[in-house]
Amino acid sequence: MDTEFWMRGPVENIPALLQPVAHTLLQARAEINRLMMGFPEEQLWDRPSGVASPGFHLKHLAGVLDRLFTYAKGNLLTPEQMEYLKSEDQEKGTLEELLDHYNAQTNLALEQLSSTNESTLTDFRGIGRKQLPSTVQGLLFHAAEHTMRHTGQLLVTVRVLCQP
Repeated sequence: MDTEFWMRGPVENIPALLQPVAHTLLQARAEINRLMMGFPEEQLWDRPSGVASPGFHLKHLAGVLDRLFTYAKGNLLTPEQMEYLKSEDQEKGTLEELLDHYNAQTNLALEQLSSTNESTLTDFRGIGRKQLPSTVQGLLFHAAEHTMRHTGQLLVTVRVLCQP
């Protein structure tokens, strides 16, 4: 097994206080891509025991990163982002398409981290129409922990589906 990202030292161009977020996003991406290599396409939307399908997790992972990083910038969601949210449970997309979208969204998140000024981390950020209270740091760290939570759920679901 490869050394986990948090033990590899700082990620280039990422502010020191955001290293844990970058490490988590990179670790999740590596684990997800390794896990899904060779996964049977016909099982992408299977829901063993009623849990979320691998396809849902891949769509949701990309969508949550997009939404939380949008809020961290101080922006509201666009109509396209709202449509994507509504479509996350729709069985649409191939494994390759879903992985490509998730990987691209992770890259965008890492780019945003690299341009985030540490002095803004405690700045207020409102979530949604109600502007529920958070901070830049709160949103970025939640994006990381939420990503890892779904990575774990995806791992278990894939293992259950691929049992001999």
